[in-house]
Amino acid sequence: MEATVILIDSEAELKRARVLVERLWESRDPADIARLEAQAQLIAAYEERKWPRHAVRVADLLRYLMDEHGLTRADMVPILGTPSRVSEVLRGRKGLSMSMVQRLRARFRVPADLLLPPLKKTAPRRSAKRAA
Repeated sequence: MEATVILIDSEAELKRARVLVERLWESRDPADIARLEAQAQLIAAYEERKWPRHAVRVADLLRYLMDEHGLTRADMVPILGTPSRVSEVLRGRKGLSMSMVQRLRARFRVPADLLLPPLKKTAPRRSAKRAA
């Protein structure tokens, strides 16, 4: 097999890259495994640029989970605390405490990172150097 990877900037090249990954999948040759990993990363990067994922709001996720499990707002009181807290969380007005996240993880078996707000990017701190 030739030792190249496909740079992807169109749907046609994405299709070719996927075919290459399928061909390399069964190989045990270390060079092919390295090509497979590199090509998979190129595919992932292209797909992320083309179809970026958007973070799901916690309130929307909770409504989805409630619907999937046939739960009402009253069913969420033991998990979130009080009827008013359930209402505030489902409206997106209040965030989840760590104890709520733990109870939701246990009840619905979802990863905590789906329930926690994304980290805010902060500007790097500048060191305070004094002129001599």
